[in-house]
Amino acid sequence: MRSFASDNNARVHHEILEAIIRANDGDVISYGDDVYTQRAIEKFKEIFGKDIDVYFVYNGTGANVLALTAITKPFNAIIASPMSHINVDECGAVEKSSGCKIITVPSSDGKIRIDDIKKLLHAKGVEHHSQPKVISITQSTEVGTVYTVEEIKEITKFAHENDMYVHMDGARIANAAASLNKSLREITKDAGVDVLSFGGTKNGMMFGEAVVFFNRELSKDFKFVRKQGTQLHSKMRYISAQFEALLSNDLWLKNAKHANEMAQYLEEKVKEIDEIKLTQRVEANAVFAIMPRKAIEKLQEKYFFYIWDEEKDEVRWMTSFDTKKEDIDLFVEEIKRAMRDF
Repeated sequence: MRSFASDNNARVHHEILEAIIRANDGDVISYGDDVYTQRAIEKFKEIFGKDIDVYFVYNGTGANVLALTAITKPFNAIIASPMSHINVDECGAVEKSSGCKIITVPSSDGKIRIDDIKKLLHAKGVEHHSQPKVISITQSTEVGTVYTVEEIKEITKFAHENDMYVHMDGARIANAAASLNKSLREITKDAGVDVLSFGGTKNGMMFGEAVVFFNRELSKDFKFVRKQGTQLHSKMRYISAQFEALLSNDLWLKNAKHANEMAQYLEEKVKEIDEIKLTQRVEANAVFAIMPRKAIEKLQEKYFFYIWDEEKDEVRWMTSFDTKKEDIDLFVEEIKRAMRDF
């Protein structure tokens, strides 16, 4: 039975598996000094330009933690959305490792805005307060919305004018680029982002993420930060080979486009059910909805998915690169059946 809980639940794309198998041939030098890693880094440079630094890590938490640790000091503060992954779903890892305080600003749609960030700058220069140093945004956001290029540029301009950096949690960066019909470079480097956590796992890879520095002044010591942060993979070729495949022949884009289209298809089907209220714009590969708790419980007997907000009975349904229309049709029939029972 198809799960609509998370794109993490999806299988590995067959082209990624084939790349791993091809890499599994003989001995190569470990810790990234291999041809697979060099080719994968070149793929990133083809997309973002030669003047970047790229480091591969195991997972998204590792990417976020190390990226933010590398560009802050323990007395700094990181500004983020209250629903951001670094604030909610990483068990305090960023604060523990960086020593920084995460300060959240209000958000109902996953995005944060300059008017709210401005209110925190009174602390700058005051020795009694954590010093704001990084604005961290998620693209696409935790509720499936997407920052426009103009919105990102506004944030990065404000950050740089106030001696701050911008970190982007791009666990679903591919879905955002597909949604905006923009290149990966346009929504990151060209928009002024300093460092990006580039996601692969949610878009068809088995494991592995990348930390991409567009501001190379910030990456000088990152190889030591990565090692000390336990994210240096000895058999690096198995991460690198996946990224080489993902970034070849627009596989990353094809996967993301399909996931987004399936979310839009699910949205269309759910809109036909009057008793269900959609709560967020469907811009990437997530659908958020409110439905009766009894119907949720009935539906969960057949399908695995998460309740996003217990108080509001709001659920999250995610689609992935291998979700099919038939999967959604069956799911919607079960939704209707659960709603009829209550």
